Amino acid sequence: MGAKPPSAVVLDAGALVAFERGEERIRALLRHAVATRARVVVPSGVLGQVWRGGARQVALRALVASSICETPPLDRVMAQAAGALCGRAGTSDLIDASVVLTARRERAPVLTADVDDLRRLDPTLTLVRV
Repeated sequence: MGAKPPSAVVLDAGALVAFERGEERIRALLRHAVATRARVVVPSGVLGQVWRGGARQVALRALVASSICETPPLDRVMAQAAGALCGRAGTSDLIDASVVLTARRERAPVLTADVDDLRRLDPTLTLVRV
């Protein structure tokens, strides 16, 4: 994730699904984040995309409840900014746009399985494929 460890990493839905599946790459990236004291940021819309509340989501439940994880809200200001970003980029995925805006605000890389869609919203964003 670069020479200087980021102070935060942002996870999109693909990263959370990979985490739930126990995929080693995302687990290693999150271990590195913890070791470097980076905050793990999961935008609330992303959490909503993957949350089903079932017993199989024990690992996800533990991650989002942990002290290293933050879940910023999709409030009116963020929703309007995400909608405007979608309009400028010619896309319609408000949650992807909220991930981009969260990463910009945090000056953080995004852990993602969806590099192409996020790149379309912001070609300058640091993206780490999971």
